[in-house]
Amino acid sequence: MPKIYDNIENFLVKGLNDTLEVSHRSDFCVGYFNLRGWKEVAAEIDHWDGGERNACRLLVGMQKAPSELVREYFLHSDTLVVDNAYAVKVRKELAQEFKDQLTIGIPTETDEVALRRLSAQIKNKKVVVKLFLRHNLHAKLYLCFRDDKINPIIGYLGSSNLTLAGLSKQGELNVDVLEQDAAVKLAKWFEDRWNDRWCIDISNELVEIIDNSWASEKLYSPYHVYIKMAYHLSAEARFGINEFRIPRVFQERLLDFQQKAVLIAAHHLHKRDGVMIGDVVGLGKTIIASALTKIFEDDFYLETLILCPKNIVPMWQDYKHKYQLRAEIMPISLAQTKLADLRRYRIVLIDESHNLRNREGKRYRAIREYIALNASKVILLTATPYNKTYEDLANQLRLFIEEDKDIGIAPENYLRESGGPIEFQASYQTSPRTLLAFEKSVYPDDWRELMRLFLVRRTRTFIKDNYALTDETNGRKYLLFTDGRKSYFPDRVPKRVTYSLKSSDPDDQYARLYSADVVDRISSLTLPRYGLGNYLDQSGEVLPTMQESIIQDNLSRAGKRLMGFARTNLFKRLESSGYAFLLSISRHILRNYIFIYAIENKLELPIGGQEANSLDEFLEDLDDSYLYDEEKKISLLFTGEDYYRLAAEVYEAFAGYLNRKFDWINHALFIEKLKTDLKDDARILLEVLNLGHDWNPAEDRKINSLYNLLTRKHSKEKILVFTQFADTANYLEKELTRRGLLDFANVTGATENPTLFAYRFSPVSNEKPEYQSQGKELRILISTDVLSEGQNLQDAHIVLNYDLPWAIIRLIQRAGRVDRIGQQSDKILCYSFWPEEGIERIIKLRSRLTQRIGENADVVGSDETFFEGDRINIENLYNEKAGILDDTEDTEVDLASYAYQIWKNAVDQDKSLLKTIPDLPNVVYATKAAAVNDFYKEGVIVYTKTQDDNDIMALVDASGEIITQSQYAILRTAECEPAEPAMEKLDNHHNLVAKAVSHIIENESRIGGQLGKKSGARYRVYHQLTRYYEEQKGTLFATDALRRAIEDIYKYPLKEYAKDTLNRHLRTGIDDQTLAALVISMRDDDKLCIVEEKETRYREPQIICTLGLKDESGSITGNNTAALPANNNQTKG
Repeated sequence: MPKIYDNIENFLVKGLNDTLEVSHRSDFCVGYFNLRGWKEVAAEIDHWDGGERNACRLLVGMQKAPSELVREYFLHSDTLVVDNAYAVKVRKELAQEFKDQLTIGIPTETDEVALRRLSAQIKNKKVVVKLFLRHNLHAKLYLCFRDDKINPIIGYLGSSNLTLAGLSKQGELNVDVLEQDAAVKLAKWFEDRWNDRWCIDISNELVEIIDNSWASEKLYSPYHVYIKMAYHLSAEARFGINEFRIPRVFQERLLDFQQKAVLIAAHHLHKRDGVMIGDVVGLGKTIIASALTKIFEDDFYLETLILCPKNIVPMWQDYKHKYQLRAEIMPISLAQTKLADLRRYRIVLIDESHNLRNREGKRYRAIREYIALNASKVILLTATPYNKTYEDLANQLRLFIEEDKDIGIAPENYLRESGGPIEFQASYQTSPRTLLAFEKSVYPDDWRELMRLFLVRRTRTFIKDNYALTDETNGRKYLLFTDGRKSYFPDRVPKRVTYSLKSSDPDDQYARLYSADVVDRISSLTLPRYGLGNYLDQSGEVLPTMQESIIQDNLSRAGKRLMGFARTNLFKRLESSGYAFLLSISRHILRNYIFIYAIENKLELPIGGQEANSLDEFLEDLDDSYLYDEEKKISLLFTGEDYYRLAAEVYEAFAGYLNRKFDWINHALFIEKLKTDLKDDARILLEVLNLGHDWNPAEDRKINSLYNLLTRKHSKEKILVFTQFADTANYLEKELTRRGLLDFANVTGATENPTLFAYRFSPVSNEKPEYQSQGKELRILISTDVLSEGQNLQDAHIVLNYDLPWAIIRLIQRAGRVDRIGQQSDKILCYSFWPEEGIERIIKLRSRLTQRIGENADVVGSDETFFEGDRINIENLYNEKAGILDDTEDTEVDLASYAYQIWKNAVDQDKSLLKTIPDLPNVVYATKAAAVNDFYKEGVIVYTKTQDDNDIMALVDASGEIITQSQYAILRTAECEPAEPAMEKLDNHHNLVAKAVSHIIENESRIGGQLGKKSGARYRVYHQLTRYYEEQKGTLFATDALRRAIEDIYKYPLKEYAKDTLNRHLRTGIDDQTLAALVISMRDDDKLCIVEEKETRYREPQIICTLGLKDESGSITGNNTAALPANNNQTKG
């Protein structure tokens, strides 16, 4: 009787190897051959001599998938015709099949050894592999030839393929063939097929496949693996560049880096319905966006609605005319009144989109509703994607992304911190793969991963390093226009201009104000109008109306935050200009007296409208003087009686024709202390005001220094003067006019057409020759930050900061107003005003204010720390240190652009990489020296792609613990030069890869699917049964069947039958136990979820490549000394 090998009682692998051990050759015929499966028999064949009579002959049939067999049955009723063309085709297909085998799964040391052994055995003629083509061959036959006169041939016949599963892991049915007549017949059967004309030798192909796979004995270049990472990470950028074409009208207008931005943005917009163009100031976002809209006009016949600040509407109208855009341009301020009645536009372009940070505002809601109603694609333009929190960024994305939409990725770092996806979903009742989930994260790497899908952002430094040419005559970097013009990159040079400020001089009117005494007085203010919620009467004697209740809620939310802003804002005005400060103090006193007047006369209190209560609206420097007629415009008064009389007049105007500009609330809803604190603050402010009662502009030493700079040091050059406040700008205009200065203008938020003044100041860069004539062109332009958005001002190369912002980024952005494409000067001079005595007074007073505000538990400034809390920054600025005003680091560059540039620079340097890198097999690995760092000595970088097509990277240390999953940080860690030497791999390289992939699989599997809307059956059933299961743990009701049903609901969508059935029962209020039984029953009948076969069979991520980092202390030859940037996933933003 033959012996049965079923891999249960008897394992084929053992029987076969026992026989091979005493054999000198063998013939195998299998329907399927897994290269990794060769390790099961390789050792026994290794000791054979090789050659025709001492080798293993392996015959592989062309086994096909069942679906393909069925298809062929209906397509080919007659016999398959085999010819050379068919043979070549099948040979290629099988070669690809073997290649694909080696890219599946996680590499192991055992697999690597076995594959290398197979390659060597084929080369040494110990193994010969042929492919049988005449017809489909499914036979599974193993013949072993021994030097035995009685049983020279032993065969094994049955169902097992030459795979690990077939030989030992899965149930099979095989028998041994010992009877020699049968064995000889089987040997002849094999020989006939082996010698068939359409049985072709593929041994060399297998050797080539193995020797060019990750299992090759050659050492792959670390540089090639690094470039492979960049190649795959830049896929979005490369697809966009190949997918679209620049419209003809823009081809000669756009520089190379701008064209790349257009094409990458087009890919994002087409694929995801939204894109944010976030290049830093001066790189041409407007023309990039114009070209982008033109692509969608030409290719998809879409029209565009452009929403932008009122001051740059004329600029957009110029672009519309110049490039014949099919677009409607609307000031964004009209959105809440005009959008509801506007016809459908399929593209909405929002310029300066960072102004839409507050999603509670009416304007935001109007724009969001228009986009949703019309299913519009959205283009966002901003040089500052977020101000201080990632919520700013999220709110802009919310304009076109539903908060609960599955976006395919999750905030991995935050999920790890919060206990994982299941815990996250239980806490927040939302899927981890949503924008709502990302809003919970404070990790920069999470947001970098999210914005990879939507953001195109490059910095000036990035463009300079990657796109600029070098002028050999002077060494300067420049960009080349298609017409031959050169646009140079100037150096930003910080300069100081000083003015006298002496506290010991009684005649120094500014020194009297800019003092510790005034700072202490500002700090001591109660500021009751900014914390009205603290004065509400809780006794309940007077009940508010419904409208007043809403107003009260808003007051309660303001409180302490606005107090800190108000104090800091007063101090900033003091630093800006003595006169502007006095004017602000005067307004503040008047507003207090308006409240005092209303309370004493038992009148309603005027409160800023609900939207004006928001912090963002308050921070805008809105000049309230527009509320008054010209004759009643606020002037400096110095007694409480004068202010009380004026308050009565102003209140009458507020209650009359200006009534609708305010919310109104009963004074009786507040306690008496409100009036007391209002009067106390008014008294303190009057004392401060009287310190400057004799303010004389002619003796203003700061404006005198400005005048000297404008008329002597730079008497012929264009100068852009920035101030933070309209009061200061108006004061400078009035005083410089009095002194006879010509050819200058002042632009504030109240200016009707700021763009016109930009044209007059910079006609060349704006292509407006009509403004170059005498009397029209301006030499000096004074402006608030109203001109800091979207204007070309690069005819000038001098910027002067009349007041010093607290954040150095503001200075960098202002320099960017003139440091733009087309700037002709080799230097941008950036002046800042400083007291002659130095910086100590400024630092001391700002620190004093910060300390006082902190003691009051208020919020400092506009969420700014003075110069980011870094004294070195302000000292460097004062000492005119080069580089202090350059762009921030290139960590701001979007990952797709960054990776694409690595790829592009590499292939520009070596064209052969265009073939070499795409041809590198997946799972390939290399090893390089690890740079010196504080995080690890050795480790492995693992780059994978999930079944959902998400790129996931991990850097693990020598113990397999994840150090970071930041793609940017890992790419920087992998960075190396072409000459980087390849090293032998770490002994545990493959084990570390396995641990990293295990982390990735665990995260992916736990994230699962999208439960849908909270009102949907899937969402409700999942949460009801999860709660029930937890309550019943430890009882008979918490069954494995219920657990598996809950897991299926979480992972897979419901079938329509299940939706209908569950919705019907949910409406009737089904109880937990009955629902559990119903769901289990539906699962058993395969009526519950849509479970994809391929998903259940294989969810392992594809390994793209890995890079070992080896500790070679004392012999490191690599150049990467920044092994791990600070933005790893353990660092919160």
